[in-house]
Amino acid sequence: MDKKRFFIFGALLGVFLLLVYLQFRTWRDFDWATFWSQTDHLSLHHILHAVGLIYLAYVVRAIRWKIFLRPVRNTSAWGLIPPTIIGFAGLALLGRPGELIRPYLISRRLNLTFSSQLAVWAVERIFDIAAFTLLLVLAAFVATAPKRLETYGLFQKAGMVFALLSVGLIVGALAVHRSGEALASWVQRRFAHWGSNFGSRVAMRIREFRSGLNTIHSFGSLMMLIGISVLMWGMIAVAYKEVTHAYFQPGFVDALEIPQTQVLLLMGSSMVGSLIQLPGVGGGSQLATIAALERVFGVPKELAASCGIMLWLVTFIAVIPLGLFLAHRERLSLRKLSQESQEEESHAALPPAS
Repeated sequence: MDKKRFFIFGALLGVFLLLVYLQFRTWRDFDWATFWSQTDHLSLHHILHAVGLIYLAYVVRAIRWKIFLRPVRNTSAWGLIPPTIIGFAGLALLGRPGELIRPYLISRRLNLTFSSQLAVWAVERIFDIAAFTLLLVLAAFVATAPKRLETYGLFQKAGMVFALLSVGLIVGALAVHRSGEALASWVQRRFAHWGSNFGSRVAMRIREFRSGLNTIHSFGSLMMLIGISVLMWGMIAVAYKEVTHAYFQPGFVDALEIPQTQVLLLMGSSMVGSLIQLPGVGGGSQLATIAALERVFGVPKELAASCGIMLWLVTFIAVIPLGLFLAHRERLSLRKLSQESQEEESHAALPPAS
């Protein structure tokens, strides 16, 4: 681990420990017996259904990547499923250092450049954010269930923030698609005097992103990508609902029952919290979800803690067993793949020799 990564990891660890301290400082009367009782009585049927939906969402991701690849390579979605699952298992186990495993594996398997798949990966992020935002905005401003929340105003604000973020990303993508080369050249000249080839690295990222936008080769493909993205995030939302419903016990005062449209606010808090992610531990996602359950939905802290941890296990950790099995079958090391992908990214960002 170089100094830069060590510093980043240390900073994330410090923030994570601070969040844990602040959270548990308010839980001095936390009842662990109640926590284990809530966890012990959840419905396994709903948990398994949620895990199945999450796995199915990985299949949909592979189908979407296949559509991105159409202009350069005609491949099957079936062949993209293993690198997708292995990549997300690497992300769960290694944290951010494992995030590039998926595009690296796909580029290696299809004999494509790593930079081209990084470009697809970057465009994929925009579709993810925009699809989730569409569902969140519809829930916040159209559905009736969120209006029953005391924090309904917070729901609307969250929808507006994600909407502005999505619009900004889309406008930025259109600007790069139209004038990406000119922008890259300007950045390269403007920041040429900065150390570590900063200007060249940023310029190359702009050019890569622009090439990724070229994967959307027709209006029909764009509509298909939008539809698949919304479907995938709808499936993830139902998985969240299944986990919360696993705690529903009719007749119990502390029964957990959150309407489907309100679950989207819980998903949003998890997405924001996931920005602080430690290898194999997570951290921010669980704490943000627990805080939202307790403060937004009024869930008792023991039940909120149990549900928040279970959501993390189902939506983030459940991919690990199959990912490790597939990696073992293909004789792949996740740590080695992570190192190779980061080295490949560093080499791709270096300016060509004169």
